Formats: sequence, structure tokens, C-alpha cells
Amino acid sequence: MASVFIKAANAKIRSNPWTDYFCSTHFWGPASNFTIPLAAIADTQKSPDLISGKMTCALIVYAFTFMRFSLAVIPPNRLLFGCHTINATAQSVQGYRFMDWHYWGGKEKKLLAEKEAAAKGQPVLVVKKVQNENHLEKK
Repeated sequence: MASVFIKAANAKIRSNPWTDYFCSTHFWGPASNFTIPLAAIADTQKSPDLISGKMTCALIVYAFTFMRFSLAVIPPNRLLFGCHTINATAQSVQGYRFMDWHYWGGKEKKLLAEKEAAAKGQPVLVVKKVQNENHLEKK
């Protein structure tokens, strides 16, 4: 009896193109994947010393690989393509922030700005890890 009901419900869903798409993996795959770029976008507000360079590189490769995959499937999944385009962009921004912080002098620029602010009597926000490194250098 239950199988008759399930078959009838499935036939009803598949008869309407909108509900057919909404109930498919072509919709729910990208919808669930959107949590990755949303997390990357939210992470742009956090300190760059928290960024993992290896993970960011892996996520950039993942995003570009699945951008290609989303257009290779039949029919092409443009929602998945958009999801991974946003992800590739957000991860690239994170990759730039990582490189700037660790290799292009971002950490030193922040320390210099904080020292200048302290000299002027303004409130200073110091990253604990960097503060500990400076403390060890003074000894």
C-alpha cells in the first residue's frame, strides 16, 4: 500500500518541471555545497593568522575541479557552477590574505601600526602569537 502512495507522489512531483528540479540532486547538491563558500566569506572577517595555507590551496583546487565538472554533466548544472565560482573566488581571497600575512609583510605591517598607535596613546589590539614572538626576541 505504501509503495502505491510513493509511486503516485513521485509521478506527481516528476510531472511538474519546477518540483522535479527542486527534488533533484541538481538542486540539493549545490544548495548543500553553498555552506563552503559562505564559511570562506565569513572567515574573511577573521585574523589572517588563522588561515591554513594547505587547506586553502586544496579548496581552490576543489572549487576549480568541480566548476569544470558542473559543466561537464548532462544537463550542465549552472547552480553548482555558480556555487563553485563563488567558492573559488572566496578561497582565492583567503589565499591572498594568507600569503600577505605570512610572506608579504602583513604581520610586520600590523605590528608597526600597533606600535605607532601605542606611541600615540591609542588603544592597541595585539595578536597574542605575534606578541609572544616579540617577547622572546627581547630576551
